[in-house]
Amino acid sequence: MELSDDLSFGEKVKVLRESRGMSRATLAQLCDRGPDWLKKIESGERELNHHGQLLRLAAALQLSDLSLLTGNENGPAMPVPLGRLNHPAMPDIWAAVMQRSLSTRSTAPADATILQGRIDQTWRVWHTSSHNRTEVGAQLPQLIRDAESAVRALDGDQRRAALVALSDVYRLAGQATAYVAPAELAWVVADRALTAAQDADEPAAIAAAAWNMGNILRETSYPEEALRVVNEASDLIRPHLDSAPDDWRGVYGALQLHAAVTAAREGREGDAWNYWDKGDQVAKSLPADYVHPSTVFGRANVDFHAVSVATDLRKSQKAIGLADELDPDVMPSRERRARLWVEVARGHLQRGDKTAALHVMQMALRIGAETVAYTPSARTAAADLWRNAPRSMRREASQLAEAAGVLIG
Repeated sequence: MELSDDLSFGEKVKVLRESRGMSRATLAQLCDRGPDWLKKIESGERELNHHGQLLRLAAALQLSDLSLLTGNENGPAMPVPLGRLNHPAMPDIWAAVMQRSLSTRSTAPADATILQGRIDQTWRVWHTSSHNRTEVGAQLPQLIRDAESAVRALDGDQRRAALVALSDVYRLAGQATAYVAPAELAWVVADRALTAAQDADEPAAIAAAAWNMGNILRETSYPEEALRVVNEASDLIRPHLDSAPDDWRGVYGALQLHAAVTAAREGREGDAWNYWDKGDQVAKSLPADYVHPSTVFGRANVDFHAVSVATDLRKSQKAIGLADELDPDVMPSRERRARLWVEVARGHLQRGDKTAALHVMQMALRIGAETVAYTPSARTAAADLWRNAPRSMRREASQLAEAAGVLIG
């Protein structure tokens, strides 16, 4: 069907939904969201900037070309893949999570210390590989099964240690399957991470699991719940900070940065920078070279988050100015470095500088190919460049879009 150019994005969604005889509740459910979320989209009260969610909405509306929603119908077609963004590792991870064994049998004696060492090594792979989802995804199914088995086989302090390891591996599963997992798996993984940490009665593990739960809540459009969870976790761990190990303070700092980005995405500028300041103070209390092993909280990540906060607040000039002062190589996480350049690209796009945005996105792709391919903000930037790049840049913009999975070559 043809839609008037005078219609807003939300009005187009409403017209298409009604033309297919869908209720608001039905369409929202197909997008793994609630009716209130869709009502705000249709009324224009909320923008839809995540490329992955745009694709889900377009697929649910039975569109073959995303540009029908986004505009520029006379430009190149923007195919809508059927179903969710996918990754080859998902079926095995799904089986390990959802087909949970009740047996205590294990192929090897359970040792919580060895198990935690394997998980720590896999976190390092997550942060250092340019194909981190693929490499970590290959290891996760067995790690999940071994951690579940260890919890059932051990008792006393060893069982508590195994519960912490189980929480850790489910947090890692949440990171590795973000944006590609069906909603039900994402929620199961987040809940099991938090439950295992609570069963271990370990405040730092609970706080880390809350950080993970906050990610899920924020990315599924529950920002207030995300803030509640991370604030409660902060309250839980705060009394221990004076005498706590560095990693406890690292988790506490990561919670503040999480809250800063969540507030920024809601346009709450004062709250966003207040949370960021709290994270900054934590970083100053830690050794200069400290990096938390899973959240990579530390001096560099605090500075990186300042760019993210400014970008989400649409303060593009400030974001780019902050980025100009950074040395990305001090960040040991390749995944986080790639996401930094995506944030900088978003800032350039907000200013209308497509040449700079394309250059920066190409840097992000070289650093972390799978970070670009599976992160909605990166895919959105790639799609924007592909749609709107000047003629002289179209070939490079198309190559970027293809590498990000936006354009099927």
